[in-house]
Amino acid sequence: MSLAKTVFKSPVHLLAFGFGSGLAPFAPGSFGTLAAIPFYWILSLLPVWFYLAVVLVAAIAGIWICGESAKRLGIHDHSGIVWDEFVGFWITMIAAPSGLIWILVGFVLFRIFDIWKPWPIYIVDDKVHGGFGIMLDDVIAGAYAFMIMQVLALFFG
Repeated sequence: MSLAKTVFKSPVHLLAFGFGSGLAPFAPGSFGTLAAIPFYWILSLLPVWFYLAVVLVAAIAGIWICGESAKRLGIHDHSGIVWDEFVGFWITMIAAPSGLIWILVGFVLFRIFDIWKPWPIYIVDDKVHGGFGIMLDDVIAGAYAFMIMQVLALFFG
């Protein structure tokens, strides 16, 4: 069975693969982050406490979703698993100013930290396994991007 058929037949894979965005033939993490943007627009309409609750639930659920998808595929942290990118981007965008430019800034910041993997992200990526490891490096990347986003918002928002 092709990977696409597998993804679209299983709710676990469908979520893990970001509703199919992780099937992109190149840069699936970037496509996954792009796919998170429409959900962010909806989330951004919510009070910040509710936004935080949704992101927390998505992160906790993501540990199981990503771990289970990887286990079923037999590949730890398959590049197409992008639920972690969804959550990382949503963390980046906590309390971000509204507007397309800020979404673009958040996208770029998150992708930089997710790809660059500064300390301790590279250690987590290498040493922490399973769904927790898949999620944790992107949660940290999102936290780094969030901090930079808040400083930029302070000066330019």
